[in-house]
Amino acid sequence: MAPFKTLPVAIAAFALLQGLALQAQAQAQAQQASAEPTELDTVTVSGRGETRQVSRIGKEDLAAAAPGSSPIKALAKLPGVNFNSSDALGNYEWGSRISIRGFNQNQLGFTLDDVPLGDMSYRNFNGLHISRAIASENIGRIVVSQGVGALGVASTSNLGGALQFYSADPADKRTVTVEQTVGQDSNLRTFARFDSGLLSDESTKFSLSAVRQYGDKWKGEGEQRQQQFNSKVVTRFGGTAKLSAFFNWSDRREVDYMDQSKDSVRRLGYDWDYYAPNWQAAINSANHVWSRGETSEDDAYFNGSGLRADKLLGVTLDYYISDAATLKTTVYHHGQQGTGTWWLPNPPQVSGSPTVPVALRTLEFDIDRSGLLTGLTVEAGIHNINTGLWFEDNLFNNAMRFYNQDGGPSSPYERPSNPYLTRWDYKFHTRTVQFHLQDTLKLTQQLTANVGFKSPHTTTSVESKPDTSPAFNLRGELTAKSAFLPQAGLNYKLDARNELFADAAKNIRAYRGVVKGGASPFDTTQAGFDAIKDRIKPESSVTIEGGWRYRDQQLETSLTAYHVEFKNRLLALQQGSAIAGNASVLSNVGKVVTNGLEGFVAWQPVRNLKWSNSLSFNDSKYDDDFTSDGVTYASGGKQVVDAPKVIAYTQLAYDNGVWSGQVGANYTSKRYYTFTNDNSVGGYTLVDAGGGYRWKSTGWASEIRLRAGVSNLFDKKYFALGDNPFPATDPNGQSYNILAGAPRTAYVTVGATF
Repeated sequence: MAPFKTLPVAIAAFALLQGLALQAQAQAQAQQASAEPTELDTVTVSGRGETRQVSRIGKEDLAAAAPGSSPIKALAKLPGVNFNSSDALGNYEWGSRISIRGFNQNQLGFTLDDVPLGDMSYRNFNGLHISRAIASENIGRIVVSQGVGALGVASTSNLGGALQFYSADPADKRTVTVEQTVGQDSNLRTFARFDSGLLSDESTKFSLSAVRQYGDKWKGEGEQRQQQFNSKVVTRFGGTAKLSAFFNWSDRREVDYMDQSKDSVRRLGYDWDYYAPNWQAAINSANHVWSRGETSEDDAYFNGSGLRADKLLGVTLDYYISDAATLKTTVYHHGQQGTGTWWLPNPPQVSGSPTVPVALRTLEFDIDRSGLLTGLTVEAGIHNINTGLWFEDNLFNNAMRFYNQDGGPSSPYERPSNPYLTRWDYKFHTRTVQFHLQDTLKLTQQLTANVGFKSPHTTTSVESKPDTSPAFNLRGELTAKSAFLPQAGLNYKLDARNELFADAAKNIRAYRGVVKGGASPFDTTQAGFDAIKDRIKPESSVTIEGGWRYRDQQLETSLTAYHVEFKNRLLALQQGSAIAGNASVLSNVGKVVTNGLEGFVAWQPVRNLKWSNSLSFNDSKYDDDFTSDGVTYASGGKQVVDAPKVIAYTQLAYDNGVWSGQVGANYTSKRYYTFTNDNSVGGYTLVDAGGGYRWKSTGWASEIRLRAGVSNLFDKKYFALGDNPFPATDPNGQSYNILAGAPRTAYVTVGATF
């Protein structure tokens, strides 16, 4: 690892605070930890007392969605958050995207119980999607920082905000929970959980849960399959320590939806999909024999799928040194075997090539990463000082392989073996060290200040394995680092109900160590890498935000304004069909300036009834034109791709503990998918509705639940954007970047707790 210049300072500061903590221990008798923070049951956007814009969502809002829905889908109600998906549950990873204030998914930070999940992109090299990391039923709360993530968040990608997921602790009382969901498109989801309750020592408890979910695609041939196992144990000992650990396993196998273009939708229809199970149609297409309106091989392929098997382990020790000092340490490990499959026409020809004009091509993503986070918090007078270190070592194997299909198509649910060609097989090694130090000062009863900085240092190296084709050999190393990324904020309480806040922060994003995974400097030839390695700079952002919050027993409001300057934005420009494996070119599109305003109002006029509303305006524009392959594109002054200017959400919800119901509408304005803004997908409004009934203390169960719901209630046709790189221009709508959205979908869930 290259020298980390600030590491000695970091260690010295950490040691100094440890000394302060030990001194505090000598001056005060250690006390047992207080009870856990209460988990919020409803949206709390205000982030009361915070110097940043912070939103929280609890179990009640997560439970209102269809069982098995991506927990990110529930965040669409928050100001500044844009979520779109081509499937009803929001779990199809290729066709589901979240962006916040103009920053896309791989420019945000994600953690689960403080364990980093990477940038959560489809071709993830340093983490996994939250829908695989934990079952949605086991999430206790979500904390979203729309603009400035906390300094202690373990992420090297959070140019914008951060999403922190927290699992629910095991219950103090022994319980068994079972739920069965049935829905349209043969959707079946079974969830079962056992909570041990406090064991005989009155300090230890654990939970075990399992999920099995199967469902057909809403169009075309294929299933979405997932099995999950989650476990968690919590124990307290010595009166001053708490140990919690989780082990989660997931096996997800999903058949893809065909990427479409606006032109192909016009010619072939909204419901067009892969040829599967018609193998002959795929062979005919490879031979340019079409009968359904196709005009090119890219209109349809035989099939495609995403296969991911993950194991995630985290262990956290909270040690209460004294009533004024705590030490928290987390160790974690993540292992993944991942494969993306596509059946491609007219594949590369080498010795032993298939005789049929279609081969199976895979992109393989295998992760082996481990890390440690440790942080110390000390209260001393008006100061609350927090400092910490994060280390991660990540080995990532990334390969593209081709498999003979002369005997007929392979199963889309299994990883193939014995390729006839390996185009490339790369070993990436990424090492991350990040130090942070911050002080929260209670200057007066009304005024709180927070100042601090972090020092990230991430080095990524790549080398070709022996089976790589000679033309694709690649070796090199890049480092993204900064000794000082400051963050500062203020919170001023005007009175018991009103407060003002303001903050500012600078961030950088580490280089993405992956090929065919978006804006990566490694997605090129050796000559191309050598040409950019000495002049490329990591993306950076400066965010400034400020606002007002109000909260009483019936009304909660917030209003936030923000300004972001995003420099050295790196984007992969697609050259030809992405599905066919054509290269993208990494381009610096210069500076992006964002100005925005977002508001939230939640009103509870009577008991059990709540009306929540959010409205966001986001103006994200490229400052510069850019040149690629000798062509200059007029992107200056144009809106950022996949960044709607207006997002709005409204929901009316009722819950009296027995009856419950809600109806919500989410509006997303037009989104451009070209950097020159010469093409876009239209705005749309989706309405979801649901309701249920609970039977309490039935004699054989403490509670029985019946719930029904409908997504896209009015069967609106809309388009999601996939994970392909966006083109510079697409005047004729021929870029395969869009995915048709799911139609109206209904479900029913029956559950019981014993």
